[in-house]
Amino acid sequence: MTATDRALELVRTAAQAASDKLAENIIAFDVSEQLVITDAFLLCSAPNDRQVKAVVDEVEDRLRDLGAKPVRREGEREGRWVLIDYGDVVVHIQHEEERSFYALERLWRDCPIVPLPDTVTPGRGR
Repeated sequence: MTATDRALELVRTAAQAASDKLAENIIAFDVSEQLVITDAFLLCSAPNDRQVKAVVDEVEDRLRDLGAKPVRREGEREGRWVLIDYGDVVVHIQHEEERSFYALERLWRDCPIVPLPDTVTPGRGR
């Protein structure tokens, strides 16, 4: 089983939104075969708390334009690691330090990478 077309649309739109707000190391994984709760993870990072929040705002705005509403949002106050759960897609926006420390890419490296538009800042990933 692979991620649904809707999940792929959301993850690609979120990736473009993050890239447009200068997020770095953007990478998406199809986790549909590993998890029953979501189809895809999008990981990206930013160099400071203010930038993390700017990326969060842009992702939410763009996905809202597609009719997607977050089921859950965590970490917004601290601005170091914000998780936005859209059901089909979970977006992780992390401060560079948290990204390096938690290394979520390593946890999901066996999952297929979702191809992102050429205009999106690529991840260092695997």
